[in-house]
Amino acid sequence: MKVFSGARILTAAAEDFEVGTLIVEDGKIKSVSAAEGDRDALPYSGKVITPGLFDAHCHIGIYEEGIRDEGDDVNEMTDPVTPDVRAIDGIYHEDPAFAESYEGGLTTFCVAPGSGNVVGGQVCLIKNRRDLPDKMLYKEYVGMKVAFGENPKRVYGNQKKKPMTRMGIAALLRETLTKAENYRNKQDKEKNLGMEALVKVLEGKVPLKAHAHRADDILTALRIAREFGVRITIEHCTEGDRILDALKEAGVPCIIGPSLSTRSKYELRYRNYSTAKVLSDAGILTAIMTDHPVIPAKELRVCAIAAIREGLDPKEALKMITINPAKIFGVDQEIGSLEPGKSADFVVWSGDPFDARTYVEELYVDGVLVYKN
Repeated sequence: MKVFSGARILTAAAEDFEVGTLIVEDGKIKSVSAAEGDRDALPYSGKVITPGLFDAHCHIGIYEEGIRDEGDDVNEMTDPVTPDVRAIDGIYHEDPAFAESYEGGLTTFCVAPGSGNVVGGQVCLIKNRRDLPDKMLYKEYVGMKVAFGENPKRVYGNQKKKPMTRMGIAALLRETLTKAENYRNKQDKEKNLGMEALVKVLEGKVPLKAHAHRADDILTALRIAREFGVRITIEHCTEGDRILDALKEAGVPCIIGPSLSTRSKYELRYRNYSTAKVLSDAGILTAIMTDHPVIPAKELRVCAIAAIREGLDPKEALKMITINPAKIFGVDQEIGSLEPGKSADFVVWSGDPFDARTYVEELYVDGVLVYKN
């Protein structure tokens, strides 16, 4: 049993503690409560403890830093429809970004294939356990990556093959989902791994994870999800604040970012730092991403700080990088907040986590100390 007493504890749940005690046992949180005794005499006095940070959309390990083709496993751009490929099979645990992300308080990552294909492949969740690389996989399949807009157009338009247009992207996705419906309904069939993965989308077990920046692409994604009765999340959602009513009506989660990047393409012309606040104020379940390596995963909290500067409440900002991603992926009963029974994934900060001067002192994953400054 490990006891962390005297810190300010921000739980990302119902109650925070100005002076609290966190007790961990067998890799789980045993209790979180107000601390007893002289605050200054407690070992974690002056520190702040939060849940481990959760990057809701990135390519860490599958798009390695510092090398080119050798470490680029993010897009299987040999066909615009590749539902059979799995992000977990491309992740290299020795990517230096994992070690660096300890310094940013990251304990969980959603790793997705890239957006070069209309159907990019299977998204996974991993934990930041470089000490046990075979144990990094947390959830093997939590969504099917699909992409709208410029990226598939550019990749396949250059090859003079479908899809060259937004019409072609939508048509290919509809065609693929229709094939999956036919496959599901067929009694005597040869097993097809890509179709098996798409059937899970049709059955509501996992959502489509839709790369969409522009408002028209978001609306197309929502339209197709309605047509096939499937779950969907909007990834990037750069122009989500311009179609707020449609997002509210659809009731879909949105993962915002990478807002700290430049306007590197036309789809980003309305990029701003206030989208997270606007969506949150509208009651939309919202998370913040880095899209690593576009923004280093280590800087996830800096992305949240940028949103706070635009008026986002710090408590909501913390939720967007902890419990909200957990809710989006359906793992909020296991991780994402400091509550009894959940995995002991947490950060000990030197001070307020949203103060740029603050640094990580200790990082725990499943109750194991994985980093100490």
